Amino acid sequence: WLETAYAESVSEADVDRIIDRFIQEGYDIVFTTSFGYMDATIKAGSKYSDKIFFHCSGYKRAGNVGTYFAEFYQVYYLNGLIAGALTKTGKVGYVAAHPIPEVIRHINAFAIGVKEVNPEAKVYVRWLFSWYDPAKAREAAEALIAEGCDVLAFTEDSPTVVQVGQEYTEKGRQIYTFAHYSPMLKFGPDSCVSGQLVHWEKIYEDIIAKVYLGVYNTTNLQSVDYWWMLREGAVELGCDFGVPINPKFIPLLKEIKVTEKITGEEMSIYDLVMLRLKQMSEEVPTFDPFTGPLYDQEGNLRARPGERLGHDELWTMMWFVDNVVGEIPKPK
Repeated sequence: WLETAYAESVSEADVDRIIDRFIQEGYDIVFTTSFGYMDATIKAGSKYSDKIFFHCSGYKRAGNVGTYFAEFYQVYYLNGLIAGALTKTGKVGYVAAHPIPEVIRHINAFAIGVKEVNPEAKVYVRWLFSWYDPAKAREAAEALIAEGCDVLAFTEDSPTVVQVGQEYTEKGRQIYTFAHYSPMLKFGPDSCVSGQLVHWEKIYEDIIAKVYLGVYNTTNLQSVDYWWMLREGAVELGCDFGVPINPKFIPLLKEIKVTEKITGEEMSIYDLVMLRLKQMSEEVPTFDPFTGPLYDQEGNLRARPGERLGHDELWTMMWFVDNVVGEIPKPK
C-alpha cells in the first residue's frame, strides 16, 4: 500500500517545483527535510488542501502541515561528559556550522556535560557558516588543535573533524573526537570515541502509520510537532550503530573516576554515561542536562536551581553557557 519517491539536492528556490511534481504524480504525503523549505511547505499546504505535508525542523504548521525533528541535545551532553573526562589540557574544541538555536543548543548541552565532570575545562567554538565545507572544517579543527584543544566535537555534515583527529593521533598526538549524525567510526578508529546517530525511520514510520489509520488527516495537524529523542528511539549514542562507545576506549573510560553530582557517589565516567543514558531514555526522563542552576557567559542566571528548561526555551536558545569560549555572531 506504500509507494515512495524522493528528490535529492533540492535548492530552496526549487522546492515549489519539486512539491508540485510529487503532487502531480499522485503522492498523498510530502516530507520536506530542510529548515529552509518551511515557507514553501506552508504555501504548498494551502495550495493542496487535500494533501498532507510534514516539514523537518520548522515551527510553522497548518491543518494539513505538521512538523517533526529528531533532537540530539541529550546525546551531545553524554559526549560532553566523556570529553570533559578525557581532556588533559582543559581545552575542548567545537566546530559549528551556523549560529542558530539548534547548533547553540547542542554546543551548550555538550558544554554542560564537560563542566559536570571537569568544572575548569572550557569549550572553544569556531564557526563555519556552512553545513558542508570540508576545507573550512579542516581549517577550524587544526586551528583549535593549535590552540591546545585535545578533544573535538562538531555540528556539520562531513567527517572531516574525525579525519583530522585520526591524522594527528597517527602522528603521535592523541586527539579525541565525537562523530555527528551518521556512523563515522571508520574515519577515526583511533580517535572517534562516540557521537550522535539519528533514526529518522522511527518518526517516518509513526507518521505514515497514523495517516494510514486515519489518526492524522488534512485538518488536524496544526498542533502535531514531533520532538523525539532517546526515549522514542529517534537518536542513539555512538559513532557507529550499536556501538555506544568505541571499544578501544572503554577500558580507559572505566579507569577514570568522577563524582556523580546528585548522589555524590564515585563511579567511572563510563558508568556515569550509561547511568545518564538510562535516565534520559526512561518513559518519564529522570534527568535532563538543561536543569538549573545554569548561567550564561555574562553570569546571568538562565535557569534557577531545579528548574528544567522547556521546549520553547531550547528551541529559541541564542546564548552560551558560562564555560563556552566564543561569540554568537549577530545576523547581518
